[in-house]
Amino acid sequence: MLGRTHYAAEINETLEGQTVTVAGWVHRRRDHGGLIFIDLRDRSGLVQIVADPTQEENFRELDRVRLEYVLAVQGTVKRRPEGMENKELASGAVEISPERVVILAEAKTPPFMPADADAVDEILRLKYRYIDLRRISLLNNFILRDKVLMAVRQFFHSHGFLDVETPSLARSTPEGARDFLVPSRLQPGAFYALPQSPQIFKQLLMVAGFDRYYQIAKVFRDEDLRADRQPEFTQIDVEMSFMSQEEILNMMEAMLRYVFQESLGINLEPFPRMTWQEAMEGYGSDKPDLRAGEKLWNLTEMTAQQIAWPVLRESSFVGGVVFRDYQPSRKHLDNWVDFAKSLGAGGLIWIVKSPGQIRSSAGKWLSAEELQMLADAVQLRDGDVLLIVAGDKMPSLNVLGQLRLEFARQENRIEEGWRFLWVTDFPLFEWSQEENRLVSAHHPFTMPHPDDIALIETDPLAVRSQAYDVVLNGTELASGSLRIFQPQLQARIFSALGLKPEEIDEKFGFLIQAFQYGAPPHGGIAFGLDRMVMLMAGAKSLREVIAFPKTARGIDPLMNAPSPVDPRQLDEVGIQIKK
Repeated sequence: MLGRTHYAAEINETLEGQTVTVAGWVHRRRDHGGLIFIDLRDRSGLVQIVADPTQEENFRELDRVRLEYVLAVQGTVKRRPEGMENKELASGAVEISPERVVILAEAKTPPFMPADADAVDEILRLKYRYIDLRRISLLNNFILRDKVLMAVRQFFHSHGFLDVETPSLARSTPEGARDFLVPSRLQPGAFYALPQSPQIFKQLLMVAGFDRYYQIAKVFRDEDLRADRQPEFTQIDVEMSFMSQEEILNMMEAMLRYVFQESLGINLEPFPRMTWQEAMEGYGSDKPDLRAGEKLWNLTEMTAQQIAWPVLRESSFVGGVVFRDYQPSRKHLDNWVDFAKSLGAGGLIWIVKSPGQIRSSAGKWLSAEELQMLADAVQLRDGDVLLIVAGDKMPSLNVLGQLRLEFARQENRIEEGWRFLWVTDFPLFEWSQEENRLVSAHHPFTMPHPDDIALIETDPLAVRSQAYDVVLNGTELASGSLRIFQPQLQARIFSALGLKPEEIDEKFGFLIQAFQYGAPPHGGIAFGLDRMVMLMAGAKSLREVIAFPKTARGIDPLMNAPSPVDPRQLDEVGIQIKK
């Protein structure tokens, strides 16, 4: 076998006249003017091999190669003829004249060519993932992922964090999502659970005095899937002791700034801060996309005082979203009404301002003066449209937020760039209609806001938490919080959640016991690594940044998993399949 001396992308004018050896796959083959042209592909890119009939043995060998054959080629670097350069390739100014060709492996005709994979059904691509991964665009995603991970490790190492692995076989915990269960052969009838997060373990590490922990952790959730979800995924998991929320936010922001600089060469602007209440009222979302136009408008007070029509005057909430510089047809306006109704709105009022005229779908019930007041309240200009939703506050804000985003998408108004922000002060509790009880909005160890602790028993839904999210371009990138470390406060939270002492001991007894031996103030955060890399790479799906992902139904077509197992294996763990 020929020993490789250079990668394809390293072949350039500086090597002219030198003998080099490259190795890779036949990406493209052309016969032209009696010459054979081979584009050889390796991890770095492409390099062109050109053979003529005078090179008899090499010419014969190259004549029998086909696409995706694996070759090693030794030859002389030559400049391409003038006008034949390819400026899109690092090696595009030169080519290799072969002196020795070795076919290392032949290849059957693949079910699809890597260069054509974008047009191929995704199930087929996942079944032959090793061919799909030959795409240079996918390879670049994993090169970026490697850079991100290297930068993450460098940052945490330089700031005194310890990389600690936590168990992959643990006990099932009530974190809201479904566990993947693993039966124990040695303890019949008992099950491990694959971790949904290292939450409990990293808090125990803080009790142990490790002070600063991080882990690139594989976690598992048996949830219904969508484009940005996988049953197994990777987190950048972090926990710190003796740090305030502000110190944690500053540290994690510095980490992200370092990662983006090292991986993409991008210098991020400081992240703005926004409370959950501000995000919901301003954007109708707890993960607002700051690139999608101006904030929503709260018209409740104005309509209650200045509008006679009861539908607006008596509504508990009236809000609006403005589409600037927009001249819709009546059909377009009707489509926006239908879209709002599909999101649960009872209706939608539109107001269109044009030179010398204001028209509205509510013109029968709103006077010209009232229409003008509404237009003035949102600074409506000629060519602008105001859409109004009235009803319960949170559902109405959600509809308005979705209208804002959909308009920006349809009209290509999404700004370029990286718009990070911190969202803080999330609610500590929420009401579960399904369970008809109070539940933790994050998890039961989240520290309540110090100003709201007195409300835990009397008005729990008004209690804010010391929880925080990182949002990037409308996508939640990370979530974290300060943790409760005082047993007395933890007992009040458990009581508010309606947990009985025996239930608390069964589910959390080991953690509560650990806290009785001296727990420091601590907090942490977990970043979705796959999601971060997806956004950084401009990929459309998590499956483009995970080497061997599952389908939207949680299936691995390559390994045909999940699959039935031998009945003897089921007998060993005491499991019987119900038909």
